[in-house]
Amino acid sequence: MLALRTAFTAFAFILIALMPAVSPAQSQPAATGAGLEALTIVSGGKRHAFQVEVMRTPDQRARGLMHRNYLPADRGMLFDFGSSEPVAMWMQNTYIPLDMLFIRADGTIARIAEQTEPLSTRTIPSGEPVLSVLEINGGISRQLGIKPGDKVEYALFKR
Repeated sequence: MLALRTAFTAFAFILIALMPAVSPAQSQPAATGAGLEALTIVSGGKRHAFQVEVMRTPDQRARGLMHRNYLPADRGMLFDFGSSEPVAMWMQNTYIPLDMLFIRADGTIARIAEQTEPLSTRTIPSGEPVLSVLEINGGISRQLGIKPGDKVEYALFKR
């Protein structure tokens, strides 16, 4: 009986070793938006390119980046509110610290909430009417030197 259990354990270890590795991106839920779209932030004369999921409906905006634990450095999520209004965001069920860039209708960044706290239900206000919010990995805006007043280039801001 002991020999059979030992053989089974060895077989299980071999199977695990032969399984293909899954990257963090592969283990994440599928994109909740309509695919990835190009967005550029112009800061200090430099251009920073991102690929973003765009959340346009109330259901998409409510779900956002919830239940994900990985976001590539060049990715983000853009929330399109359809009109300029004061907004508040939160981090409930969101496992990744994020930078939230609150963007005016003309594409300028009004405010940045850096390194937001994962899983928090604390509201994070825009501070003024904004058309959208861009969420990127926490710390990326500081790393790239992105600050309020910088310009976001994306079709939404050409309305």
